[in-house]
Amino acid sequence: MATCSSLLSEEKFLCSVCLDVFTEPVSTPCGHNFCSLCIHHYWDSRGIYQCPLCKTTFSPKPELKVNTVVSELVAEFKMLTQGKASTPDPPLPVTTDVLCDICQNLQEKKAVKSCLTCLASFCEVHLEPHHRVASFKSHTLTDPVNNLEDRMCRNHNKLTELYCRTDQACICVLCFKTDHKSHNVIPLEEEYEAVMAKTDETMANIQKMIQSRSEKITEIENSLDISQREAEEEKEASVQVFTDLISSIQRCQAELIAVIEERHRATKQKAEGLLTELRMEVAELESRSSQLKQLSESEDHHHFLQSFPTLCSPLNKDWTNVCVHSDLSFEAVRGAVSPLKEKVDEIMEKFPEIKMKRMREHAVDLTFDPETANYSLVISQNGKRVVCAGTVQHLPDNPKRFEFSPEVLAKEGFRTGKFYYEVQVKGKIAWVLGVVRESVKRKQNTALSVENGYWAIGLDEGIYCAYATPREQITFKEELEKVGIFVDYNEGIVSFYDVNSKAHMYSFTGCHFTEKIYPYFCPQCYMDGANSAPLIITSVPQTH
Repeated sequence: MATCSSLLSEEKFLCSVCLDVFTEPVSTPCGHNFCSLCIHHYWDSRGIYQCPLCKTTFSPKPELKVNTVVSELVAEFKMLTQGKASTPDPPLPVTTDVLCDICQNLQEKKAVKSCLTCLASFCEVHLEPHHRVASFKSHTLTDPVNNLEDRMCRNHNKLTELYCRTDQACICVLCFKTDHKSHNVIPLEEEYEAVMAKTDETMANIQKMIQSRSEKITEIENSLDISQREAEEEKEASVQVFTDLISSIQRCQAELIAVIEERHRATKQKAEGLLTELRMEVAELESRSSQLKQLSESEDHHHFLQSFPTLCSPLNKDWTNVCVHSDLSFEAVRGAVSPLKEKVDEIMEKFPEIKMKRMREHAVDLTFDPETANYSLVISQNGKRVVCAGTVQHLPDNPKRFEFSPEVLAKEGFRTGKFYYEVQVKGKIAWVLGVVRESVKRKQNTALSVENGYWAIGLDEGIYCAYATPREQITFKEELEKVGIFVDYNEGIVSFYDVNSKAHMYSFTGCHFTEKIYPYFCPQCYMDGANSAPLIITSVPQTH
């Protein structure tokens, strides 16, 4: 079995944030340990409660407490490392640093004992009266300790000689007679002996925990090594597949271009030969025409009759069905390649990271439109946050304004193409998001449905649902913090995604858009502050 010193290696007690030995180690719900100050600073700087190691996201913010087991192990590790750094011998007790309270600054001799009755520490010389004087012999002596005043009851200024098991606290006699009268109280020495009896068992349990956690560390490290190798192998294989595909496509492209050029050359050569022959015949005919004209002006009857038959004789070649046909149609190739590209794109978009990256390429910058906002809504100055105030505001009447529900649209509308945006819903217990057509009714209480011009999903009474016909429940294990909305106007698609996990939630397909559509937001009612969190249009990270 591994020794304690081998198990207490430094890397097991390093905070992954500050890369130093733990200070006040706390454990996140996922089981990882960090310095208390480091993990809280990490969360505050990013605005998201996420484990720096495994990237698990927590909501709401977890309350972290000091991990006493890890803290004790860190203390033991520090003691071991300090001992190794100073001397190869076993570390001496810290009590040798306690100075005699009587010597003060004269000689500064080290104390050999501390008196719990006198609340002072003494060197060998000044301790002598405790061995000689009868009244001092009843005092309680112990090994030298600092801060003797901490052993006094702050309420009664008496020595804490008792231990309350009920409250797990050291108390004095007067405390026992007052606040701890009905509690399980025993002498301090008795509790010390009881606890000391458990020390060996506790240390054995700690060693088992150290061993099991060390084995788990090794297991995780091995898994990480395997994952690294698999990632490299998969990356190499994927690069090779795509390289082969690209090479094959480039080779086919070059061969196809060569065939096209070769056919064009053959067609050109044939056409040039026909053109030469035709031009020669045209020249011959033009010559005959000139000769015939001269002949018709001559009065030499004999010459005319001899020459005319020759000039009128037809040329031998019939050009009626002669044509140049160019066989350059390669639609079959294009018809095969185009679906191949679409198939590859379809397969690639099954990876959530790639799908999210491609959608974010169509990100748009939105702001809330105050002219459409219901009287109960308050919009931030930058137009990116909206909350339900819980009270009706005095706002000017506007034909664009929603009057019955806490609804608002974006200023930006769309009549074609693709667009994508993200909305934070963290902390809310009810909300609705989606898109609506421009002509949606705003002055009456209209049900959310596709027929009424709403393509939306929402959270209501702890259930996620899509406002289709009929309404469809969305099964989703994670609590949503940010929703991504992607719209393809031309294809008639409205899709919703969990931004953190990049998981697809729901899609409206086959939508028939005939007018401008607008991003739609409904933070729902205030609910006495239970639903007071805002809807926030967040910036979309740039894709690379």
